[in-house]
Amino acid sequence: MNLIRKFSPLAVLLLCTAVPALAGTVVASPANGAQVSSPFTLTMSADTCSSLPVTEVGFSFDNSTSTQGFAGQQMNGPVNAPVGPHILHVKVWNEKGGVCVTDLAITVGGGAAFSAIVPSYAPSVSQIQVVGNWFQVHDGGTPGSSYGAMSVVNSPSLTGTARMFSTSFSYYGGQRYSAQFADDTQSTNFFYDTWVYVVGNSNGFSNLEFDLNQTMSNGETVVMGFQCDSWIGKWDYAVNAGSPTQYNDTWGHSAANCNARSWAPNQWHHVQIWFSHDTSGWVTYHAVWLDGAQQDLNIRAFSGYMLGWGPAVVTNFQIDGASPGTTSAQVALDHMIVYRW
Repeated sequence: MNLIRKFSPLAVLLLCTAVPALAGTVVASPANGAQVSSPFTLTMSADTCSSLPVTEVGFSFDNSTSTQGFAGQQMNGPVNAPVGPHILHVKVWNEKGGVCVTDLAITVGGGAAFSAIVPSYAPSVSQIQVVGNWFQVHDGGTPGSSYGAMSVVNSPSLTGTARMFSTSFSYYGGQRYSAQFADDTQSTNFFYDTWVYVVGNSNGFSNLEFDLNQTMSNGETVVMGFQCDSWIGKWDYAVNAGSPTQYNDTWGHSAANCNARSWAPNQWHHVQIWFSHDTSGWVTYHAVWLDGAQQDLNIRAFSGYMLGWGPAVVTNFQIDGASPGTTSAQVALDHMIVYRW
């Protein structure tokens, strides 16, 4: 595993996912891509639908045939929903019975993995899986070879736009996929939140890696690397065992259990990681959550590098092969959000 790579920062491409602009419908909260607790407050109003006055408003979730409706042109009240990602359908009906629908992707829950950690003022970038500057490369720190292809798919998907990573490996090769999504050099706390889908089976891969790298104000790059290591059944964390200029990137093994090959295929799994660092490149790996189950880490490790990057915040997603022969795997990411403060 080679944690360090040359990187030429691209222009930051932030995805602004807008709520469909249907005539007369305004959804004040929740925002598209928001993470909320249950119950959450749905605040919306609508004057017209298809140019006719609105007489009723309501909502439903996902593919449910059950719709809650209320007379009038606005709603500002609590809505209950189960934990997990959902599509919230905000609906309005006009006096002729015509319906206009506004869809929002939200995640309900998170519990301590979100509400008790991320401050309300923390900026976030959502839907990172569909930013346009993803690129890929074989990780030279792994043996063998690998090849990858990426595509944006609507199935399987939680939000309608997941990114599919189709990878082939030979002799334990690893393929690294990366995207820059910000240029913040000041934030020192990060909360990484994504959903992972293993297509078919996990026979072809071993490790799944979820990284955040940031150029700090002193010009060094801090590498917050984290992987589910199926060889030893633990979560691993990145360590620079050398210095910023003479670095020795390696993995430390935590006591937290993880085996990505045991994740049930053909269903979504929720991965959340809380990192922070100081201005000298010392990273604290606070905790990790898999499908809502929390494992505390509280591990502090040096992970600063003088790489000559410009301002950049980068995410890496890496998949490593599981065999000395030739194997393949398909893994998707969706509803990918990073909070920073």
